[in-house]
Amino acid sequence: MTELNDQGPVPAIPAARTAVVAPGPGVTVLAGPTAVGKGTVSAYVRDHFPQAWLSVSATTRPARPGEQEGVHYFFTSPEEFDELVERDQMLEWAVVHGLNRYGTRRDRVEEAVAAGRHVLLEIDLQGARQVRRSMPDATFVFLAPPSWDELVSRLVGRGTEGPEEQRRRLDTARLELAAEPEFDAVVVNDTVERAADELVRLMGLDPERRSPQA
Repeated sequence: MTELNDQGPVPAIPAARTAVVAPGPGVTVLAGPTAVGKGTVSAYVRDHFPQAWLSVSATTRPARPGEQEGVHYFFTSPEEFDELVERDQMLEWAVVHGLNRYGTRRDRVEEAVAAGRHVLLEIDLQGARQVRRSMPDATFVFLAPPSWDELVSRLVGRGTEGPEEQRRRLDTARLELAAEPEFDAVVVNDTVERAADELVRLMGLDPERRSPQA
């Protein structure tokens, strides 16, 4: 981890920052740097707050161990992804880390909003910017790590990337951290439960209405 931390100055880590709570059902966008725990926090919301509707992204990257089709992602071939883009079926999509594409199906989000659901989109920075252009009334939440060292530790600890890919992702994380002012609120992921509670509060839900995990 020391070698990874020697790639340049330690970037500034955003402090927690609140926003006006969403008045009712709508779209909340969660983004943040790589390895900050967006997927873990979103999974906690999915498992404990059935009032929230968590959008499942499509991706061209291969599934990691333990990931399930339709639960974590819809794993899509590059050809299938191209077709969705051409048909304007992607609310947002982006190439992440210069390798794989991720995107959100427009029709599924619009149907959930029309049904009165509290929608959560867990996406990358590029995708968040696209959603802001098409859905400016959405609430945009930046998930930040407690410290840079903790972010590096989480990236190394999950063991899903080699050293070269880890360095590339940390270079990307530096740029992503600098985009924090574009967001309406900042939630620090010091513990998953606390971060999830703050996120659902920003979505307009009551954190006390937590359901036991299935």
